[in-house]
Amino acid sequence: MGRTGHGAHSDLAFEVLDPAPVGVAVTSGPDHRVLYTNAMYRAQFGERPAGIPLKQAFTDVVRRTYGRLFDQVYRTGEPIVLTAAPARMAGGDRPDDERFFTSSLSRVSFGPGDHGVLIVSMEVTEEINATREFRAIADQRSRILRRYESLMRVSVEIFWVAGPEGEVIEPSPSWERVTGQPWEEFRGQGWQRMVHPGDREATMAAWWRAVRGGADKWEQIYRLRTADGSYRHFQARAVPIRENGLVVEWVGTCTDVERRWQEQRRRRVLDRAGAATADLTSLREMLGALAGVIVPELADGCGVQLVTDLATVRPGGVPFVVERLATAVRPGLRRLPAYGEERLPADSTLVEAVRRRRPQLRRFPPGRPPADLASGDFQAWLVANDANSLLTLPVVVDGAVPAVVGAVTCGDRPPIGWDDIELLDEIFDHAHDALSNAIRFQRAQQVALALQHSLLAEPPELPDAQIRARYRASPSAAEVGGDWYDSFVLPDGGTVVAIGDVAGHDLAAAVTMSQLRNMLRALAMDRCEPPGEILTRLNLAMESLSGEVTATCALARLERLDGGHLLHYAVAGHPPPLLVTADGVSLFLDGAASPLLGFRHDRTCPSETVPLPPRSTFLLYTDGLVERPGEHLDLGLERLRRLAGTLAGEPIDTFCDNLLSGLPTTGLDDIAVIALRLPPRA
Repeated sequence: MGRTGHGAHSDLAFEVLDPAPVGVAVTSGPDHRVLYTNAMYRAQFGERPAGIPLKQAFTDVVRRTYGRLFDQVYRTGEPIVLTAAPARMAGGDRPDDERFFTSSLSRVSFGPGDHGVLIVSMEVTEEINATREFRAIADQRSRILRRYESLMRVSVEIFWVAGPEGEVIEPSPSWERVTGQPWEEFRGQGWQRMVHPGDREATMAAWWRAVRGGADKWEQIYRLRTADGSYRHFQARAVPIRENGLVVEWVGTCTDVERRWQEQRRRRVLDRAGAATADLTSLREMLGALAGVIVPELADGCGVQLVTDLATVRPGGVPFVVERLATAVRPGLRRLPAYGEERLPADSTLVEAVRRRRPQLRRFPPGRPPADLASGDFQAWLVANDANSLLTLPVVVDGAVPAVVGAVTCGDRPPIGWDDIELLDEIFDHAHDALSNAIRFQRAQQVALALQHSLLAEPPELPDAQIRARYRASPSAAEVGGDWYDSFVLPDGGTVVAIGDVAGHDLAAAVTMSQLRNMLRALAMDRCEPPGEILTRLNLAMESLSGEVTATCALARLERLDGGHLLHYAVAGHPPPLLVTADGVSLFLDGAASPLLGFRHDRTCPSETVPLPPRSTFLLYTDGLVERPGEHLDLGLERLRRLAGTLAGEPIDTFCDNLLSGLPTTGLDDIAVIALRLPPRA
């Protein structure tokens, strides 16, 4: 219907509006009779007979929506624009029959007093439906996001977002609440500073592998510093968000798993401790194996000291003697010698722990332990390794305290806590039966060791030299052996050092050893003569001993001369003495050798004389230090010579301890050493 005529207006030419891309209609008169509709309008609303009023041409919905507007425009002449107004077609009762139009209504004049209404409409149903769909999707996404955020709040402590390169790109109130780190410090890579230094390297390596390798997820457990300054274990999880195959961000969470981690660690440590001691029978080996479990799980360093119970037989009022038998440290820390002997005052922390049978925990600033906390090289070790706590834990087995465990934390590692102490107690409780069996053997060996020490004299304190001795009993033998050492000052002011070994490893050997040592001391005190002649007379005197007795011996006499020291020595069937200079040159004194004692011969044992330079060390030792089954003795001697050279600058106590712990001994024989160290100047 290009041109619609009605009454006086039938000659109006509206055909020019037919090609318009919008719907156009014209009504006339107050009842709004349809005068003209173009093709687009008819396509939008269907054919409308010419001349019928508005109320007949459209549905009630359209009449109600548009009828009053037509009247208003017709009456006032003011145009009206409707945006996205709904319109249901005639006969359409389904919801999808509803359509939307943006229309303008304006009054037109056909002559004086003769008016009508021009309607221009454009259908926007598709746009409205698309907008509705988009809003529905947005509402659904917003609802899902709110649900997800609510779920995150009740299931994880921390929620965070990182960019495609792994850098934090959005503030995280939950991170700041847990760690105390503000957004300015958290952003980018700042979050790394809150990860424990001991976990930082592994955590970042795993994170960069995930980010740069296109992983589908990332998981890591690490310690995170919380707002109160303590560290707790958190499990971090993150997944990439991809668009068109490219990662646009990472969404991650951190969940506190401290309680779960502690329980898993407890089971892991107890299982390791059980496996480590399963096939061991020696108390020394068991405690050494447990030290290897404690480090690094519970501490950065650990030392196990054997309580020797020799306080009643030590002269000089020394109240307590312990023997270090095992050490363990985490990588990066200097290791303490595995062997060492300490004489402790009655008020020391270790003695207090043994007497009260309760752990003693001391905490202090890193690298600044109290001056009275430990003695000797252990105190220096605490300072050098930035120790911040020391736990002294007595090991109680069948009501006795055979050993004491010292556990140390260092640097940024949190000091030992009471949870750690409870776990350590549990470790030794689980190992109680195995330790109880081992302690029976240990007690018998301690009795033998006490007897052995009662037969050995303490080295004298000298104004111009230092003498130190060590004795390590075989861990596999419960009886005393024949190794011995002695040192004393002669009436003429000379100093004697001696060492020997009586064949056998039983009570008879110990008795003979005591007799031999006393005879040697008496012969040396009787005459001021070369060591070789003293050994010759000792060999003759041994004929008075019952049974066939054989022994080895090395004897030396130190004389002070103007400007230096002179050493006289003789060796009867014993490994050669070792001389170590201050600059690390070490050599064996191979002269003055004669057969072992117990076989009569007509020759006088020879003697040799050598000058001793300042700060040099003269060492005597028994064959247990250098002998190994199936190996030539020269190999063991060479190991000793090289190691002693590296220890030339160490204090004499450290020198002796490191020799005992640094050489691969068999543990089948006793070991005795005695060392003499000269001062820097005569």
